[in-house]
Amino acid sequence: MTAWVIQMMVMVLSVFTGSSQGKRDKVLYCSACKAIVDELNHSISQVDPKKTINVGSFRLNPDGTMKDKKVPFARSETHLSELLDGVCNSMSDYALYVDPITQHKQYRRFAPRSSASTDDFPDFKNFQFDGPEASNDLKFACETLVEELEEEIISVLSRDRQENVHEELCSRVSDYCEDSSRANEEL
Repeated sequence: MTAWVIQMMVMVLSVFTGSSQGKRDKVLYCSACKAIVDELNHSISQVDPKKTINVGSFRLNPDGTMKDKKVPFARSETHLSELLDGVCNSMSDYALYVDPITQHKQYRRFAPRSSASTDDFPDFKNFQFDGPEASNDLKFACETLVEELEEEIISVLSRDRQENVHEELCSRVSDYCEDSSRANEEL
């Protein structure tokens, strides 16, 4: 009897865990991934490019020298880890945007950054402001992605070349966004 109860509990738990993984909203998670990349790239761009940090081993070699190297602070693992800790706090600056031509939905930043000019205000008529619960959903998706993909995010952003970061992280690594090159191959 107890073996049957245990088997039933395992089956029920497997159904719930399997269904929770499959119910992720692609628009929400794709937008969260792109927002993470945008926010991190903006934060990285605000750091003085001349600022460096010592990395490597701080142990002495047998000849008395120390082997360490300097890397740009903006793309260092230390700095990226610090940025990841607070990146999801800016998700309240995003809202659901519906493209007026294609009707494609995605979350976009509606609040201009403090360093931006007043000409950068978006056209608010295409945004859907659904109250704080919508930004809470985006913040939760952001926190989930940061937790799941922290190492990959740091790895991708620590490289000097920065072409196609959205595509690499959000399409290839996390598979939440459609890869435009794969979509063209399928046609």
